[in-house]
Amino acid sequence: MNYCYRTNPIDKTHDHNSHFWKIAEISGLEKSRFPSKLGVKADNSHPAIAVNMDSCIQCGLCVRACREVQVNDVIGMAGRGVDSHIVFDFNDEMGASTCVGCGECVQVCPTGALLPKSLMDDNVMKLSVTPDKTVNSVCPYCGVGCQLSFQVKEDKIVSVESKNGPANLGRLCVKGRYGFDYIHNEQRLTQPLIRRSDVPKRNWQNFDPSNPLTHFREASWQEALDKAAESFIKAKNNFGSSSLSGFGSAKGTNEEAYIFQKLIRTGFQTNNVDHCTRLCHASSVAALLENIGSGAVTASFSQVEYADSIIVIGANPAVNHPVAATFIKNAAQRGADLFVLDPRAQALDRYATKSLNFYPGSDVSLLNAILNVIIFEKLYDIEYVKNHTEGFEQLSETIKFYTPEAMSPICGIAAEDIRFVARKFSQANAGIIFWGMGISQHTHGTDNSRCLISLALLTGNIGKKGSGLHPLRGQNNVQGASDAGLIPMFLPDYQSVSDPQVRSKYEAVWQFPLPKEQGLTVVEITNAAFNGNIKAMYIMGENPAMSDPDQNHVRAALEKLDCLVVQDIFPTETAAFADIILPASAFPEKTGTVTNTDRRVQLGRQAVPPPGNAKQDYWIIQEIAKRMGLEWNYQHPKDIFLKCES
Repeated sequence: MNYCYRTNPIDKTHDHNSHFWKIAEISGLEKSRFPSKLGVKADNSHPAIAVNMDSCIQCGLCVRACREVQVNDVIGMAGRGVDSHIVFDFNDEMGASTCVGCGECVQVCPTGALLPKSLMDDNVMKLSVTPDKTVNSVCPYCGVGCQLSFQVKEDKIVSVESKNGPANLGRLCVKGRYGFDYIHNEQRLTQPLIRRSDVPKRNWQNFDPSNPLTHFREASWQEALDKAAESFIKAKNNFGSSSLSGFGSAKGTNEEAYIFQKLIRTGFQTNNVDHCTRLCHASSVAALLENIGSGAVTASFSQVEYADSIIVIGANPAVNHPVAATFIKNAAQRGADLFVLDPRAQALDRYATKSLNFYPGSDVSLLNAILNVIIFEKLYDIEYVKNHTEGFEQLSETIKFYTPEAMSPICGIAAEDIRFVARKFSQANAGIIFWGMGISQHTHGTDNSRCLISLALLTGNIGKKGSGLHPLRGQNNVQGASDAGLIPMFLPDYQSVSDPQVRSKYEAVWQFPLPKEQGLTVVEITNAAFNGNIKAMYIMGENPAMSDPDQNHVRAALEKLDCLVVQDIFPTETAAFADIILPASAFPEKTGTVTNTDRRVQLGRQAVPPPGNAKQDYWIIQEIAKRMGLEWNYQHPKDIFLKCES
C-alpha cells in the first residue's frame, strides 16, 4: 500500500471513493515514503473513458478483464521491471485502439486510473458527480437481458454499473454501459401534438425532427386522446373493424404489449396487430413450433459454457449481442470447437476453429450438405433419433442428393470443409447452435431454421446440458411481446385465435367478445393500407417508415391513412405521417417486466421521470381504451402483470 500510494496521493487522486482509498483509510495510510510517480500524461482520446495512468498501480485487473472476461485482448503490459506499464494494443491511445468500449476495465479498476467521463470534471480530471440514488434495472438494448444499475443525479442518469445478473454475470457492453444519454436528448417528445390543418401528409419530406411544430401544433392530453379515440371509432363505424390495425413494440414491457394487443382485440375488435418479430424471427418461431412444439430457445446462451462444439450462423453476436459473444469466446478459449458460418467475415472468426464464408442465399444447400454427411456416414445419434424423433427416413430420402461435392459450387465451400464441420459437430458430447437474422430474415427463413433443427435432432443435441437451439432475439423484449400475444394469429401464450375454446377462455377473462378471423401481419397491414382497406392505425414504439422493407411503399401506405396515431419518445420518420403524436416514456422511465432471449422474465425499474408532459405508455393505452368504452382501471404495471398471470 505504501508503494502504491506514491501514484495516488490524496490531493492528486482522481477518485476519492475508489477501492484503493477505502483500503488506505482502513490502513491508516496518510503518506508514502516512496517518491511520487505523478506527471504521466492523461489520455482523453476515448469518448466515454478517461485514462489517467498516474493513478495506475499495475494490479493487472484491467488486463484480465479485457483478456479473460470480455476476451477482447486490447489491454496488455509492456516494459520490464520499474518500466512496466499498461498499454492499449501497440501503445496506442485508448481512443485509437481496438477498444470496443465495454467498460469492463473501468468497472474493475481500483484506483481511478480508468473512469467514466460522464462523472468527471474535465477541468480538474477528477470525479465531480456523486449520484443521488442507484436504481437496479435491465438493459433496454438487445435480447441478452443484462442486469444493471442506473446511477441517478437530480433526475438524470449520469452513469451505469453492471449487476451480477443471471444473464450477464456482471458484464456489460458499450451500449448498456454508455448508451443511456439518449433519454435526455433535446429532441424528446414532451407534449402531445396534432397535425396542423394546413400541412398535408404529402409534405412529410420537409419534416424536421428538431422542429416538429412546422407540421404539428401542441395539444393537451385531453384533446389528443379524445381525437385519437374518436378517429378509431369513426373508422370502425364507417368501414368496419377490419379497417383498423395496430403495430406494437418489442422495446416496451410485457405489460404494455399485453394491454396493447388487448386494446386492438377488444376495443378495435380485430386481430390486425403485429410487431417487428414478423420481420426478424417469425420464421424461426414457425419452424420451432412445427418441429419441437415450442417457438422459443431450447437452451440459454450460458449453456455454451458446457458445449464442446458451437455453431454460429447468420449472426454477428460480437456486434449485436456483445455480452452473449463473450461467453462464446470464453468457450472457445476453453477448447470448444467454434464454427462460424456466414457470408461475411466477423469478429468471432478470430476465435473460430473453422469459418465458412458461404455464398449469400445458399444456407439450405450448405446445411443440407452437412446433414448428408451426418446421415450417410452414420454419424447421427441412433438412439436419440429412434426414441425422440420421427420422419428420419423421409429426411434421409430428401437429403441423399445434397452431397458436399454437389453443393460445393452452389454454396462456395470446399467439400472437405463441409465434411470437417459435420464430423466435428456430430462427434461432440454437447453441441449448441446459435442463429440470427441472416437465417430468419430470408425468403427461405423457415427452411433455414428447419435445417438447423434437424441438425440438432440428428446429433441428439436437444435436452441435455451444453446443447440446444438458440435463435438470438434482437430487441430487449421481442420474446416477451410475442409471448404476450402481440401477433395476429395468436392470443397470449400462443393460443390460436381460430380456436373457439381458446376464444371462450379469453372472453371469460376479458369480459368482451373477440374477433374470430386471424389478423393481418405487418407486411399485409401495410399492403392493405396502401390499397385503401386499412383506414386507421395505432403505432406504439415502432418506426416502419424507416425499418420496414420497401420504404417507398411503406411511406406511401402511411400517407393514405385517414388516421395515424403514433406513440413514441422521438419524432421519428413514421411520426412525420401522423395525425396525432403521443409522447411516451423511455425504458429507464418506466417499471415493467421484459423477457430476454433465454425466456428469462426480469423486472425493469423506473429510474427517472419522463420529460415534460410525456406519460407512461400503459397509461396512454388505457386512456384510449376508456374512451372506446372499455372499463379498465390499471393503477400500476403490477396490476397488468397479475392480469397476465390469470
